[in-house]
Amino acid sequence: MGKINEIGASLFAISPQLSEHNRALIEKHQLGFEILYDSGNETAAAYGLRWPLPDNLKALYSQFGIDLPTGNEDDSWTLPLPARYIVDCHGTIVYARTDPDYTRRPEPDETVTALAKLA
Repeated sequence: MGKINEIGASLFAISPQLSEHNRALIEKHQLGFEILYDSGNETAAAYGLRWPLPDNLKALYSQFGIDLPTGNEDDSWTLPLPARYIVDCHGTIVYARTDPDYTRRPEPDETVTALAKLA
C-alpha cells in the first residue's frame, strides 16, 4: 500500500461477500484497503467477470462448508473472476488484467509500475 499511496493512487477491492465478512477479512489479514460489497455480483457482471459455478463445484464447495448463497446473500452461485484495473482520474481504464485461473494474478510490482507510468 505504501508505494501505491506514494504515487497518489487509491486501492480497493470489490467482493460479492457481505460487508461483515469483508470487515472480518480486513481485520484478520490487516489489509490496508477497503473491500467494497458487490451485491449480487452486479459489478462483476457489468465488467464481464461473473461466472456461474457448475454443479460439480457447488457440491465440492458444499463439502468444504463453503455456503456462497449465505455468505453472499445471493443464491446465484456465481463468483467474480479476479481482475485488476487502474482507472485514471477521468474514469478511463488504463490498465486491465484478468485471468480465469484465479491462481495466476499479476505481481503487486507490476501494478505499481503501471501506476508510476501515469504519475
